[in-house]
Amino acid sequence: MGLIKSLESVGEYVVLMKRAMSLPDRTREFFKEFSKETYKLGVNSIWLVMIISFFIGAVIVMQIALNIDSPLLPRFTVGVVSREIILLEFSSTIMCLILSGKVGSNIASEVGTMRVTEQIDALEIMGVNSANYLIMPKITAFVTFMPVLVIVSMFLGLFGGYVICLVTGVPPVSTYVYGIQFFFRERFVWSSIIKSMMYGFIIASVSAYFGYYVKGGSLEVGKASTDSVVINNILILATDLVFTRIIA
Repeated sequence: MGLIKSLESVGEYVVLMKRAMSLPDRTREFFKEFSKETYKLGVNSIWLVMIISFFIGAVIVMQIALNIDSPLLPRFTVGVVSREIILLEFSSTIMCLILSGKVGSNIASEVGTMRVTEQIDALEIMGVNSANYLIMPKITAFVTFMPVLVIVSMFLGLFGGYVICLVTGVPPVSTYVYGIQFFFRERFVWSSIIKSMMYGFIIASVSAYFGYYVKGGSLEVGKASTDSVVINNILILATDLVFTRIIA
């Protein structure tokens, strides 16, 4: 029964995405909603990304500097390893796991509340494609804004490491900066941006699915919001594993 229910859920998700990602009936209304969702889901998340990235970047550099203390390794290794961790995994995967809690729960609760208060039913009665009207602007806005969040996270993460080197002197700032620049590969940045856009689609679409098909009242909306975050995290990690294996 569990397998059948899971397959049914996958089928419902695919059908919902087919409805949601169709051409909008009114382009003007779509761009209006797109702008609103970009600000709500993307711009309002910048402060969270900035704070977390700065402190995590500082902690990463501090931990690596304390644990890589071998005469066989040059001190600029701290900058190299910190750069790889921040660019390849933290600013894309780990940051999206954090954002799935903020953005995913927001989308699921908003759409779920509209479902239980019968606002979605009212849109359907008026002949509006409710999935397209409600979900497509959220998905496109969040996916489009993800590269901005990733680049901000990369910069603040590396800057946090710079500040901790400036304060503690371990390693020296010049050594840390040299390590960041040493054998830099631009494709790491692009792969992180591509991954983050994939994760953005997962977060927005899965959360919208859980909210769209919620049944019951406010308690069920809360449960749907929680379930969406859990499933988002699992899918993000699974996608990260597959994507890393493909580009390796």
